[in-house]
Amino acid sequence: MAPVKLYPPKPDKVYFYGTCLVDIFFPQAGMDAIRLLEREGIEVIFPDDQTCCGQPAYTSGYQTEAREVARSQLGLFEQDWPIIVPSGSCGGMMHTHYPQLFAGTEDEALAKAVAGRVFELTEFLVHVCRLKLEDRGEPEKVAMHTSCSARREMGLAETGPMLLSKLGQVELMEQERAAECCGFGGTFAVRHPEISAAMVEDKTQAIEATGAKRFVTSDCGCLMNIGGRFEHQQKAVTGEHIASYLWRRST
Repeated sequence: MAPVKLYPPKPDKVYFYGTCLVDIFFPQAGMDAIRLLEREGIEVIFPDDQTCCGQPAYTSGYQTEAREVARSQLGLFEQDWPIIVPSGSCGGMMHTHYPQLFAGTEDEALAKAVAGRVFELTEFLVHVCRLKLEDRGEPEKVAMHTSCSARREMGLAETGPMLLSKLGQVELMEQERAAECCGFGGTFAVRHPEISAAMVEDKTQAIEATGAKRFVTSDCGCLMNIGGRFEHQQKAVTGEHIASYLWRRST
C-alpha cells in the first residue's frame, strides 16, 4: 500500500509554474488558477525565467537534453514555498521524474527538494486550501476528464471531481471508460497520429454519450486534443480547464 501523503497547512505564499501549453495556448487558465489561489489569501509568485519542464525530451528518450532543460528550472524556487502546477502532466514530470532524472548528479538533492514541493492545482485546492465554492452558474451537466499523468504519476483521480461536486448547480456525468487516455501524450500524438486519432475518437464518443455539452479537464494537452477533435467533428461540445470553470462559476 502506498504511503499516505501528508499535506502542509495553507501557506501565505506559493510559486506558480505556468507550463508551456498554458503560456502559449490557454493563458486564461493560468490567470484563473492564480485568481483562485489569491482568493484564498495566498500570494502567488510567478518566476519570470520559467520555461519548459523538460518532459517532451524526457518522454522521447533524450535524457541529457531533458536534464539541461530541467536544470534551468531547479534554481527558480529558492524559497521553501509550495510549487503549484495547473497540469498533472508537468506536475508529474517535476514531482515524480525529476529525482530520477538527476539521480547520481550534483543536482540530485536540489531536484528532490523541488519535487517534494510540487502540487498539482486541484490537489492543492482540495487538500491544502480545502476550497469552498458558491456556485453562481446555471444548472449544467458536465463530464470530467482526468489525464493519465494526473492519475498515474500524481495519484489524483478524484480531486477534479471533488471540486466539481462543490458546485451545487453542476451535475457531473460519468463517462464510460473514464480512465482511458485521450491519445494526446505529448509527442506521442505527433509520432503516432493514427493511433492518437483513434484514441481521441473513442474519448469524444464517451463524453458525448453522457449527454453533457461541456467537458472539464485539469490538463491543457487533453483540453487541446479533445476539444480539437470535437471542433473537427463540428459537435456542440466545448471544453474548459477546470481552473477557468471553477472561477467562472464562483464569481
